[in-house]
Amino acid sequence: MLEDVGWELNFVLLTGVDFATDCTNSHRLNSQIKIKNMVIVEEPEMFYSKKENFPMREETYKIIGLAMEVHRVIGKGFLEIVYKDALEIEFTDNLILYEREKPFSIEYKGRFLKRKYNADFVVYGNLILEVKAQSGIYDEDVKQTINYLACSKLTLGLIVNFGEDSLTFKRVILT
Repeated sequence: MLEDVGWELNFVLLTGVDFATDCTNSHRLNSQIKIKNMVIVEEPEMFYSKKENFPMREETYKIIGLAMEVHRVIGKGFLEIVYKDALEIEFTDNLILYEREKPFSIEYKGRFLKRKYNADFVVYGNLILEVKAQSGIYDEDVKQTINYLACSKLTLGLIVNFGEDSLTFKRVILT
């Protein structure tokens, strides 16, 4: 998919979409925006296709599936901490390796700041999972995740939002 775009990428943001929308050509990107070294790509329905190749594909599917289960059981309307607690139970029950509230140092001009960034979860040792419980996933959430990936030296982030009628998510890949 990324080769079809024809750009050299430093960041790629992939977004889950409502599958009720019309995706007549499964290879066509619904929208794409190039901003400096970042491409924001709205994923077509082939996000769930086994033919699609992206980092940690199976692991990402598993995390999203568990988040959907949490949303199905609890629904929307709780604080983030409730969803984090429920996800922790799902990770434990499904034998998924994770660290919760893992601290990462922030480097500034060769020195580390006193304040650290705490990732909601680091799953499988190299995926940052950010949990939201709000009316949508906003640009600020994406920018925050990109910064978290940069300071953690990890390359894959997943934002899941429990604050809507259906679970929404965005995947951020730092290359």
